[in-house]
Parts: sequence; C-alpha cells; structure tokens
Amino acid sequence: MTEKLIDVKNVTLKNNCPECFSKDGLRLTFKQKIKDNKFYRSITSEISQEISCNKCNSIIYPVQWTDDIELVFEYQKKAFTPKKSSTYLKKASWIAIIVGLVLVAIIFALVFYLIL
Repeated sequence: MTEKLIDVKNVTLKNNCPECFSKDGLRLTFKQKIKDNKFYRSITSEISQEISCNKCNSIIYPVQWTDDIELVFEYQKKAFTPKKSSTYLKKASWIAIIVGLVLVAIIFALVFYLIL
C-alpha cells in the first residue's frame, strides 16, 4: 500500500523569510494524505502543512516563525477546506466481491440441493 501527500492548496505569503529575509519567496502548502493499493483508493482526513521559501530553498519550521507568519498561518488554516474523506473501490475489489457472492450462492444452492 502506498501513502502519498497531495497538494490541496498553495498560498503565496507576503511575509519576510526568517532565513533570507526575502519578502516574496514564502509559500504555504496544505497537503492531504491519500492511501492507494490494488483494491481501493482512500482520501484521509489527515492534513499537513509546510511553509517553504522559494528564494533560499529552505523549509521554515514552526520554531522559526515570526508573529506575523503565525497570524497569517492561522488565518489561512481557518480559510482552508480539505477534500472530503472518502474511499473509492477499484475494479479488483468489485471482482473479488462478485466472485465471493457467486461462491456463496453456489454453496447455498448445493446445500439446498443435497437436503432435498
């Protein structure tokens, strides 16, 4: 089973980068986890966020955030709406369900045939 994070929302911030002090390089990214295997694909409710600087190519961790960055982050967090959690069955799972139902029907038919 593979788990990956997909970008749901990217926001450009106008705050100064704590590393390089650039005013136009910060980007806030909200990511949502997706689980994918042969039988189903599931969008989970697990959300992660990351602030990075495009100028100095560094990740800005919460310890480095200024009060201004924290205020903008809280605002964007409230404005963010994640994708709805859901599970989609793939073709292989539908085939397994149908084969299972057919086997159960055959077993019931044999039991009733042997009783009568």
